[in-house]
Amino acid sequence: MAPTAFYDQTRRQLARLGLPLGDLERIPRSDRTFPDGGHFRIEVPTVNTVQAAETLLGESRRRGFTINRITETRGMYRHTAREIGTYVALGKEYGTEILMSVGPRATYDIGGGVQTPEGSRIGYRLRGQDQIVRAVEDVKRGIGLGVRGFVVYDEGLLWVLGRLRSSGELPADIHLKVSAHCGQGNPASAQMLEMLGANSFNPVRDLTLPMIAALRQAVLIPLDCHVDNPRMSGGFIRTYDAPDIVRAAAPVHLKTGNSALDGHGVSPTPPSSTTSCGRSRSSPSSSPGTIRRPARAAPAPRTSRVPSPGFPGSPGSPGRRPDPCAASTAASEANAPNPTYSTRLRRRCFRAGRTNRPAATATAGRSAPTGWPSRASTRATSLSRAAS
Repeated sequence: MAPTAFYDQTRRQLARLGLPLGDLERIPRSDRTFPDGGHFRIEVPTVNTVQAAETLLGESRRRGFTINRITETRGMYRHTAREIGTYVALGKEYGTEILMSVGPRATYDIGGGVQTPEGSRIGYRLRGQDQIVRAVEDVKRGIGLGVRGFVVYDEGLLWVLGRLRSSGELPADIHLKVSAHCGQGNPASAQMLEMLGANSFNPVRDLTLPMIAALRQAVLIPLDCHVDNPRMSGGFIRTYDAPDIVRAAAPVHLKTGNSALDGHGVSPTPPSSTTSCGRSRSSPSSSPGTIRRPARAAPAPRTSRVPSPGFPGSPGSPGRRPDPCAASTAASEANAPNPTYSTRLRRRCFRAGRTNRPAATATAGRSAPTGWPSRASTRATSLSRAAS
């Protein structure tokens, strides 16, 4: 909105603090980039199993597009050392940045407040000093297993980790990403997080383009912006805003793929299951966790290459258009219908040792009992009853 004259003094005071005068009505183009010159990178969040990570990255290589970063959000302490090691190995193999989330959080704690409507505003923040200790221990465990990027849900923990990194007690190359679950969405909060040690910042998901542009004016660290969301976060998809987000917020991670899941911190379900008859049946596309493929987007500016060398997809190539949604795969429905019989006929089939398959595929060499109706006559009887 246009600046209001009544607030001029306050706006000037905030400007002296390095904050913009307001949300930017005219959105300036950001000329900032990642170290390799890229304006944006593709991030896929909620990759909460090593199987999902392997499938996602393998499919990206097969299709020839770039995924620069994946984030695990279930919690490191819910993974074995072998699983975490596999995440790290996949990141090296595919040239992808791997971020693991800090395990301890309010929703896993014994406190009941966060489960109430009022207490849900706590988000994932930590409760008590012992939880801070456990969270730091979780980060140290990840570092020992090769993890160098962490999703942080608590501003106090961010301050602690930033101080420990500055003093040399944690490696200098660890990346601290602030989650959208912290609920920060204004330039002053963004500056605070940057001062506390954040290396990237995920604002709340529903900011307008002028609001995002104002964030970029306030901080130097990359922004991590959702272009689609699961139902639990509103379910909105703003893929078509992606080019404008890049122009306003570069360097920026475009986060995509979450709309394929029902919520945060979940694990994707397998695309198919087995019925009681032993036949494969695809899961409905509307079931929680089933991977679906939303619309594609192709931002015009260059994508970026993460520091790991040797990624086979040439992600920095100006002519390549990454597909921010190609992590998704669609399940196919089984097209062979199962013949349906009445309960009485099914019971007679069972007693006679027959199956409910068509006559051509019934058990060879077995003759039908006397008076057993043929399939054609059964069908004709059903049709005549329906007609009457």
